[in-house]
Amino acid sequence: MRSRPAIRAGRASLRARPATGSAGRRIRLLLLWVLAVALLAPPALVLTYRSLPPPITPLMVIRLLEGEGLQKDWVPLERISPTLPQAVVAAEDNLFCEHAGFDWRSLRGELDAWLAGERARGASTITMQTAKNLFLWPGRSLLRKALEAWMTPQIELLWPKPRIMEVYLNIVELGPGIYGADAAARIYFGKAAGDLGAREAALLAAVLPNPLQWSPARPTDFLSRRARTIQTRIKQLGPMLACVDPV
Repeated sequence: MRSRPAIRAGRASLRARPATGSAGRRIRLLLLWVLAVALLAPPALVLTYRSLPPPITPLMVIRLLEGEGLQKDWVPLERISPTLPQAVVAAEDNLFCEHAGFDWRSLRGELDAWLAGERARGASTITMQTAKNLFLWPGRSLLRKALEAWMTPQIELLWPKPRIMEVYLNIVELGPGIYGADAAARIYFGKAAGDLGAREAALLAAVLPNPLQWSPARPTDFLSRRARTIQTRIKQLGPMLACVDPV
């Protein structure tokens, strides 16, 4: 026969179980909310930035905390010299007008190089760079790469190509504390982005891989050769630049 204390303990245990189950349900509900926000927030932001200029980016905040300034001035694509988007495509992403966010051939080459133990050459498209620059942080972590891969097709689906280029050219880092084509054009060449010449545009595109170390206003021999190569490639690409050519 069970003692009264044992009976009371058993009843107390039974009363505690629903509370534990309730806590579990609250945790599951919270996780579902977090998952919903993680899935729905990026498309909502992408849709918002389809027509509105992004006020600031994570990279800009990081650089500010590192002590750099913040010089930027949003200008629509039609007020940027057409030679600049052409130069950027020639320098960074020859297939920009044709792919849907990913250059699968280059990605396969990256994978083969990685499997062979070679250094990565880079297979990031302009759309991928836009996703990274607009929403994420610098680095090569798997998490950041996964988020970049998640955001890229959303941008391609919700934005036309000219808008992708417009946002890219307005937020891209082009020097310490310098973001976007217009700020860079004024600081380096003393003119608006719409007045850039072919060589100036090629020099801006040439510094994109390392904008904190290279200056288009003081190009090294390597940078000058790279700019000439970009100008030659623009002529070779021809119709493949159609999506960034002025209407």
